[in-house]
Amino acid sequence: MKNHYPVVIVGGGQAGLSISYCLKERNIDHLILEKHSIAHSWKTKRWDSFCLVTPNWQCKLPGYDYPGQDPKGFMVKNEIVSYIENYVRSFNPPIKEDVEVLRVTKGNSDNIFSLETTIGDFTADRVVIASGSYHAPKIPQIAQQFPEHILQLHSSEYRNPQSLPGGEILVVGTGQSGCQIAEDLHLTGRKVHLCVGSAPRSPRLYRGKDVVEWLEQMGYYDLSIDDHPQKETVRHNTNHYVTGRDNGREIDLRRFYLEGMKLYGSLQQVNGSQLTFKENLKHNLDHADAVAESIKKSIDKFIEKRQISAPFDEPYLPVWEPDQEIAQLDYEQANITAVIWCTGFRSNFNWIDLPVFDDKGYPEHNRGITKMQGLYFLGLPWLYTWGSGRFSGIARDANYLAECIAEKAQINAVALGS
Repeated sequence: MKNHYPVVIVGGGQAGLSISYCLKERNIDHLILEKHSIAHSWKTKRWDSFCLVTPNWQCKLPGYDYPGQDPKGFMVKNEIVSYIENYVRSFNPPIKEDVEVLRVTKGNSDNIFSLETTIGDFTADRVVIASGSYHAPKIPQIAQQFPEHILQLHSSEYRNPQSLPGGEILVVGTGQSGCQIAEDLHLTGRKVHLCVGSAPRSPRLYRGKDVVEWLEQMGYYDLSIDDHPQKETVRHNTNHYVTGRDNGREIDLRRFYLEGMKLYGSLQQVNGSQLTFKENLKHNLDHADAVAESIKKSIDKFIEKRQISAPFDEPYLPVWEPDQEIAQLDYEQANITAVIWCTGFRSNFNWIDLPVFDDKGYPEHNRGITKMQGLYFLGLPWLYTWGSGRFSGIARDANYLAECIAEKAQINAVALGS
């Protein structure tokens, strides 16, 4: 294997594979370096009942739209893995698996990137960082206050209810992972104590269609970050909770409460066996509902403006209100034997020794193009649109960057020829 390539792609997930397809289309020689194996995160960092929350028709990798028979369904974990593995077989990308990139630098004199890896050193004219942004589990320091006999897992380590010890379960966080894991446990009869955070929720079906289909018609998924009202701050928003389980449905935490799940505000303190919660449960539930209702109102306006014939849905009415919030709980008395931290991930780009990051260590870029010539990022949330970090929008971003790389390569070729 040679050591110099026109383009080296770091990361062989859907982002790295997508730009590999686009570079192959343009006959640009390149190499993908993947730290693990194909579809590693989907295989090892998702629970057994995991499924997409967006419909299958939104899976549009470059040259490989969803090929199955259920476009309005939601692929489960094994189907997602097969989708990616079949994509790889469809165009045979030049990938080296089980190779970790330890350091990326760039020389001042030769304008060439250097990559130190676990199988030796490589150089490249251009480098695409396609390693995502979810690198390390984010677990709050408060976790250190629990005793050793309490099993603690990050959401990426949870597999199924049977893998947990007997007793009751504390789930911290109500983003997509927190709500879906809480539901997974709840449906098998496990007693769940859920700390409700500030994440918004989304309707699933509204006025005869999946909400994703309405938003697609409304052009939301084509909205660029430059045109978004929140601009770059939208990159840090928590995803709306909803599920694709059992052909898709809303997650209503209030209904879970009526079915026996215990709900609390945000976890604030652990003192001995006493858990203390912020008294913000009602506020967080009301906020989540308000976001869901605002989505419905935007759909109503679109229907009215376009004069679309659509059935009418009754307004949402809360099925339960917290009369008095629980401020404390003794986890020993409640027989809580496990805590699942659904608190997200941290980014770690420390291995990229180049001045392209802001004061928080996050890449500064314009649609994936950094101020350092030849260095690109792909697959980050809201790189350009909502779908940039998902199956739905990665093709647009990959094609854009591949075209930029191709144009630069042509300019360099002309310069060398002259």
